[in-house]
This record gives sequence, C-alpha cells and structure tokens, in this order.
Amino acid sequence: MPMPKWWGHVNKRVFNPRALAVGKWPVLTHTGRNSGTTYRTPLDAYPIDGGYLFILVYGSRSDWVRNILAAGHARLRIDGHDLELDTPRLVSEAEALQALPEKAHPPRLLRITEFLQMDLAPEPLTR
Repeated sequence: MPMPKWWGHVNKRVFNPRALAVGKWPVLTHTGRNSGTTYRTPLDAYPIDGGYLFILVYGSRSDWVRNILAAGHARLRIDGHDLELDTPRLVSEAEALQALPEKAHPPRLLRITEFLQMDLAPEPLTR
C-alpha cells in the first residue's frame, strides 16, 4: 500500500466530502459489504475499451475496493451521466499501464502497483 493508511482516513473525512460537494469528480456509488449502507466515493476514473480503470492509490484493501469486489457491481457518475459497471477485477500493473494513456500513469515515486478494472454493464433489454 503506497499511501499511508492515516492519509486515507484524512482523505475520507476531509477531502472526499469537499469533492462530493463541488461535484466535479467522478463518483462511484457502492454498497457496504457488511452494513448494506450506500457509499459515494469521489475518485479518478479512466475510460478504457469496454469499461473503466481505477488507480488504487491506497491499495486493494481499501474499503471501497473490497465493497465493490464483494458486490460485483457499482454505479459511476461521470460528466453528469450514470453508468452501471460490473465484473470488477484487480489487474496487473503491466496490463493497467498498457491500457492507460501515458499522462494518466501514476508517478513511480508513489509505487502504485494495484489497479481495478470494471466493465460497462450491458444495457437492459427493453420490450
């Protein structure tokens, strides 16, 4: 886990509420794996072929990542549109960096090696 855990707590309680209030960040809505509570997490979401890629700054043991892996789906609000995402999976650093544009690669100094990929859920059939 490249970023210290204490910084994640500060981020969750101080910066995330501000980011939600401003409304400029993509927001991932997910359900707590134990509580069933709905959570909204602002973060960077990078579009890739067929879905989105998330850089796991705090690693795969973050609550939001564990919630999504347990649920198997989440909703992403980006640019005023809601997208349903499913099939969450951790992907290798090599696979993630190949899919991301060069300008989106995390700085090597942060030693980030974990990434989450999710697919766009198929549109429901209408009758």
